[in-house]
Amino acid sequence: MRVAVVQLCSTDDLAANLRAAEHGVRQAALAGARFVALPEMWPYLRREGGAYPHAQSVDGEILGRVRAWARELELRILAGSIAERAAGEERIYNTSALISPRGEIEAVYRKIHLFDVELGADGGGSFRESARVAPGKEVVVAGTEHGGVGLSICYDLRFPELYRAMSARGASFLCVPSAFTPHTGKDHWEVLLRARAIENLAFVVAPAQCGRHSPERASHGRSLIVDPWGLVLAQLGDRPGVAVADCDLEEQARMRRRLPSLEHRRL
Repeated sequence: MRVAVVQLCSTDDLAANLRAAEHGVRQAALAGARFVALPEMWPYLRREGGAYPHAQSVDGEILGRVRAWARELELRILAGSIAERAAGEERIYNTSALISPRGEIEAVYRKIHLFDVELGADGGGSFRESARVAPGKEVVVAGTEHGGVGLSICYDLRFPELYRAMSARGASFLCVPSAFTPHTGKDHWEVLLRARAIENLAFVVAPAQCGRHSPERASHGRSLIVDPWGLVLAQLGDRPGVAVADCDLEEQARMRRRLPSLEHRRL
């Protein structure tokens, strides 16, 4: 199956971000992709701690646009993540949704691990995602005709037990839409993605934000598609773009038979 990652440099201009995302999805479709993934907070990105004026439900206009693209182009789309309005909660959820080729919502995941860190003045400063975002609670793996698709978001990547739980639920693909900081991304991004692929003998699909979004915020970029052996199948650089790779599910099955580490776990 041909998979694509769309790398964006989103800002606080919702209309421009929607246009950029649609352009990337259409580019991916023209390249033959059947599964296209968008990055974290692709419709609207500002520094953690700020308000999200376009927060809405998963039935709102933003995912409605993605569902229309999926129906028209007949492809599966990972809608990165959006700011989801949470009932009875002042904070939002950082929410990822998987959209089927029929335009149906196949799965919804709310980010479990929130980015509350102190990177120092030379590393990007302080981040308090929990000030505006409520944590999710559920591990999510969507069943598809191409195998299970596990959903996660950005900082989740540092918690391997989440991906173990996904693989135990049958995940063949692990999705990590992200907006990694330049400070952490340069040393940890690729290493952690390849580790998650190797540990779980799974394809890792990691669309990322890139570049400078505002004077206060920048992202690492370097979107990746990694195979179950930990080999990089496709990678983008520091600018918006689209990368595609062919994911061989039969070869994945052979790898899992030859190296049955998922069956050897003793917890």
